[in-house]
Amino acid sequence: MDHTANLPKLYALRFFSSLIPAYVIERLFWEERGMTIQMVVYTEIIYALTIVLLEVPTGIMADKCGRKKMLVLSSLLGCSEFLILLYATEFWHFALVVFLAGVSRSASSGSENALLYDSLKLQGKTNLFEKQLGRLNACDFVSAILAALCGSLLASKYGYELNYWISLGSALIALVLSLLLIEPAAEDSTSLEEVIPFKTYVAVSLRFFRTNPSVTLVMLSAMVTGAAMGYIEEFWQLYVSRLGMPVVYFGVLSAAIMLLQLPGNLMAHVLLRWISYRALIFMVMGVFAVGFTYVAFSMDFIGLTAMLIICLFSGVMEPIATGYLHHRINSSMRATIDSFQSLGENLVHTFAGLGFGYFASKYDVFGGYGFIAMLCCAFLVWFIGASRKIEQ
Repeated sequence: MDHTANLPKLYALRFFSSLIPAYVIERLFWEERGMTIQMVVYTEIIYALTIVLLEVPTGIMADKCGRKKMLVLSSLLGCSEFLILLYATEFWHFALVVFLAGVSRSASSGSENALLYDSLKLQGKTNLFEKQLGRLNACDFVSAILAALCGSLLASKYGYELNYWISLGSALIALVLSLLLIEPAAEDSTSLEEVIPFKTYVAVSLRFFRTNPSVTLVMLSAMVTGAAMGYIEEFWQLYVSRLGMPVVYFGVLSAAIMLLQLPGNLMAHVLLRWISYRALIFMVMGVFAVGFTYVAFSMDFIGLTAMLIICLFSGVMEPIATGYLHHRINSSMRATIDSFQSLGENLVHTFAGLGFGYFASKYDVFGGYGFIAMLCCAFLVWFIGASRKIEQ
């Protein structure tokens, strides 16, 4: 089979998976349906714990049963989420949605990267992995920007619910596209069950990280920045609403948040030619620590500017961290080991959610961002001492 066909299908899948106008008014829609900040944080914790519990099992299933099957499952669950949200009125409805979203994320996270890498490997183009991953992320952002711009206009004219019907339609298209993917052939004819029995996958994965401390440190950096960015992506709407920004401008701001992440994704592979991994990660972590401090304490448009600067630097992390990992792992466990990054990020996200929720309940959303600032500052101090042995 022609596995080169997977690349355009992955681009199309990313595009329609992100063409979700519901996201630009999600927090407002949830608030309209009775969801407080504390309740939203509880659902964030449910989401993160679901991923923690299922990330590695779904990664193992992807390696043993096929990456395409997991991507199809992820797309199917995505359709279910929006169908439920259209009729959601109680906390348990939203809790069910985030549980399904967690299962969906677990099913796709390691599977998509593994399918991309192995499709490139069959063409002898693994050196292009960071470049293609960055471009996939760019496609993701462009689609989400279009959805945000259209979504804010539609919401200001027709209310919030129409955005969810459109999002359901886009999710259905993504489901069809996932069915068209081609499963890359295994590296050899030996079955994966003979190479690594199912019950030893986790042990082998953990041994990989123990024997590769530089990989572990790079992954930890991506986990902290990814978890911190999650609280910008989830709560920026409440932040700017406290600043008095009208809903009609939410699409422009959402577009700006995503557009600013594009340069880092597209240029990460170029930056690595000139800047070491250690210096690049230190730079990003420094911006996160200082930026979130401004976001928490300025409580005005200076804080919003700091938030946008964080977004600008955040785009670098995923391509360099994921590439650093994939160049050092075997294809037979590619999805499994990749899943550990998402698992760790959601463990951090869960811990951060407890602190974010506590301080947000006392000092509104600004207090929540204060806790994220403390987390980033603490990690930056530890990283300075622990990062001297990162391989280049």
